[in-house]
Amino acid sequence: MALLEIQGYVKPESHKSGEWLTTPSGETVSGAKTPRFDRATVEAALASLKQRIEETNSDRAAKFQITRAVAFGDFLAKDRARVQAADVGIEVARKDRAHGSDDVTGPHSAVEAREEQSFLRELRGRSALLNLKMYSEWMGVRTHQKLF
Repeated sequence: MALLEIQGYVKPESHKSGEWLTTPSGETVSGAKTPRFDRATVEAALASLKQRIEETNSDRAAKFQITRAVAFGDFLAKDRARVQAADVGIEVARKDRAHGSDDVTGPHSAVEAREEQSFLRELRGRSALLNLKMYSEWMGVRTHQKLF
């Protein structure tokens, strides 16, 4: 961290010991984008996604059931007015498969993987406020907001 500080890429956060902030130079070097969304708008998009998840799970015709959904990202830091799009981990299980221990471990073929990705795109809709990804265990370990 000292080297990054000397190079001007990070600086210590003034009121929190042990925490660092990326400087504008650090953001340029890393290719980071500046937060562009209002927190309330991102939270509204998450509330809408939560409703779509509930509707999908109650739809008997849906191919997939959502078994877990968590949102994470800088929108969780309440002291920021502008935030990035929320990242959301979604765990799905096929409704047409007999329930077993490997239902949510992943697709069993390339065709099923494409169907899952298509399902996530459809669930996300046209919103730039959400980045949906297949759920991984690390998503539930880090700071997150449980959606389902």
